[in-house]
Amino acid sequence: MPYVLISTQIRLETGPTMVGDEYSDPTIMSYLGARKTTMLGNNFSEYHVDEPPRLVLDKLEKIGYRVVSMTGVGQTLVWCLHKETM
Repeated sequence: MPYVLISTQIRLETGPTMVGDEYSDPTIMSYLGARKTTMLGNNFSEYHVDEPPRLVLDKLEKIGYRVVSMTGVGQTLVWCLHKETM
C-alpha cells in the first residue's frame, strides 16, 4: 500500500496517534507497534499507537514513506504519507 494516513487530536499532540484503519497493511501496523481497536458504537476498526505523531512520522520515514500533505480538520491533525513503489 503506497499511502498511509495518520492523525491525532490537537489536544493530544503527545499521543495517542491513529495510524490506520481495518484495511491497513498488517506488516506496517506491526512495525509501528499499533493495536487494533473498535470504539463502542462504531462498525469499523482503527489502529492506534501511544506515541506522538512525530515519532510515528520518524518510523515511517525509516521505511521509505514521505509526507505528501498535512492539514488540520476541526480539532484533528492529519498527515498523508506516500511510499514510491519500485
